[in-house]
Amino acid sequence: MAAIAIVVISTPLFAQVKQADKGTFRYYEPGYYQNSILKGIESFEQKKQPVKKVGTFKMDPTGIDIPDNVSDFKTLFHNAPVSQGNTSTCWSYSATSFLESEIFRLSRQEIKLSEMYTVYCEYLERTEQFVRSRGEVYIGEGSEMNAVTKIMKKYGALPYCAYSGLKPGQVFQSHDKMFNEIQSCLNSVKQTNNWDETTVVNTVKSILNYYMGEPPQSVKVNNKEYTPLQYLKDVARINPDDYVCVLSYMQEPYWKQVRFDVPDNWWNDSSYYNVPLDDFMKILKKTLKQGKTVSLAGDVSEAGFLAREANAALVPSFDIPSANIDECARQFRFSNGTTTDDHGLHLVGYLEKDGVTWFLLKDSGAGSRTGGPEINKNFGYYFFREDYVKLKMMTYMVHKDVLNELTGKFSRSDSDL
Repeated sequence: MAAIAIVVISTPLFAQVKQADKGTFRYYEPGYYQNSILKGIESFEQKKQPVKKVGTFKMDPTGIDIPDNVSDFKTLFHNAPVSQGNTSTCWSYSATSFLESEIFRLSRQEIKLSEMYTVYCEYLERTEQFVRSRGEVYIGEGSEMNAVTKIMKKYGALPYCAYSGLKPGQVFQSHDKMFNEIQSCLNSVKQTNNWDETTVVNTVKSILNYYMGEPPQSVKVNNKEYTPLQYLKDVARINPDDYVCVLSYMQEPYWKQVRFDVPDNWWNDSSYYNVPLDDFMKILKKTLKQGKTVSLAGDVSEAGFLAREANAALVPSFDIPSANIDECARQFRFSNGTTTDDHGLHLVGYLEKDGVTWFLLKDSGAGSRTGGPEINKNFGYYFFREDYVKLKMMTYMVHKDVLNELTGKFSRSDSDL
């Protein structure tokens, strides 16, 4: 009888044990990147790209309750998703999209800004710093979200209709050739010790003009001409100083402004507000519930990043149980290089489901576009479970107002916060 009683009492406890997530090895057929972006580039550039089948280990989402429709989420205003093509400019697309939402929130204007104007100016800025540092500046296509506000503060902004960065007949951005020429030019400058800034900048500008077209010096709005700086201030009405980036890692003290230690922070920006992980997540959720969107960046290379399978990202138990994710688990992955800052997205909504928050991410990359808009009903969007954000998303950009209540905890005071 005693033995039977033990079985009866124990059965419900075992029933509550969460079933372990499974993994599987998948071979993917060519997706949106190969079938749409590369084919569009091939048509424009008259070349053919080799297509390879890619095998990778992924979480099996079978039996997991994942949101399957953007309409399930509480969404905040944002412009429709657009593709970054064959470029590594997600930093510009994500932050620009975020600022478009801020324009609407602050002045109720629906404006589509030019991502490529910022990219164009970023290359010029980087070239100047490369010369002035005698080649010590990292040259790459990638950058950080706050590069967009940094560039806007100096160069202003343009609407997309005034500057797309596309040549006539070009459907998708493609910067491979352009970047290779810029890199070769700067490598040659370093090798020959030819540090004439005007000559080098003009050479890079000519490369940019050839591949992207030259941006206009002004734009007409309601029969009035505006320079890019005037357009930013008087039309878009955005102040770049109103936006800050939040970070959470243990290698720097909390409640201080610190440097984000990644190559794409090429100008060594040390203005990131470093907060404990729990605060990092609280600020994120609070921002959304206040009706503000967020530009978010981190790692999208994990087994739980299910772009093809579910337009979703979550942390499988064979990586780490969600309950065990803390600042040490997060730092461990950043320190050993398995967490990177390889993609920027725009957080535009959220869903509370079974006690867990899911985040809606607008995306400019190819993974969220598999199948095309006719097949993929969530074309251009991802659903991130909060454990994935907590473990793998490194930094985000918000309006400074959301940090006001925490200002006193930072040892370095900022007059603009």
